[in-house]
Amino acid sequence: MNLGEVITGVVLAGGKARRMGGADKGLLELDGKPLWRHVADALAPQLATVVISANRHLDIYQASGLKVIPDSIADFPGPLAGMLSVFQQVAGDWFLFCPCDNPCIPHTLVDRLAAQRHGAPVVWVHDGERDHPTIALINRAVEPQLTAYLQAGERRVMIFMRQVGGHAVDFSDCKEAFVNVNTPEELAQWQKRP
Repeated sequence: MNLGEVITGVVLAGGKARRMGGADKGLLELDGKPLWRHVADALAPQLATVVISANRHLDIYQASGLKVIPDSIADFPGPLAGMLSVFQQVAGDWFLFCPCDNPCIPHTLVDRLAAQRHGAPVVWVHDGERDHPTIALINRAVEPQLTAYLQAGERRVMIFMRQVGGHAVDFSDCKEAFVNVNTPEELAQWQKRP
C-alpha cells in the first residue's frame, strides 16, 4: 500500500501572521489564488485527503469544500496546537502538515518523507541550511506527548519533534521549494517573479 493513500494532508493556516501585519496569511493572493490553495493543490495529488487548520475567516475556508479544523486551544498558541486539534478531530494515523505560506511544495514531498522515515513517528524537511519542522509527516501516536507538552506551556516545535524521536529529511536538492512568504515585502517579491 502507498503510504500517501492513508495520509491526511493538513494546510496550517491558523497563525496570527504578525510579520504580515496580522493579515490572514492563507487568504493573501499569489498568482490569482490564495496562498493556502497553492499548498492544498500541491498536496492533493500526493494524498488521499486534505484539510485546513484555521482560526479566522472559517466561512471563507469552508467555502472551499475542504474540512476546516479550528484550534481546540484558545489564543493562537502556535502550530503545535493546530496539529493537536487535527489529531483530536480527524480520523487516521498519519498526517502531513504544511504551512499555508509555502506555495511551491515539491510533488515528491510525501514519498520522500515517507521513504526516509525509518520507523520514526515524525520526520520533517531540512533544506540543506535550515529545518522546516512545520513541513512534517507525523504519526498520531505522538498525541499524548503533544498534549502534555502543550499543557506544560511549551510551544517550540523543533524541541518537541526531537523529544518524540523525530529526525530531518534532506531536501537540499530542491531548497527553493521551501522558501516561504512571511512579510508583505516577500509577497511582493513572489508577485514579481517570472
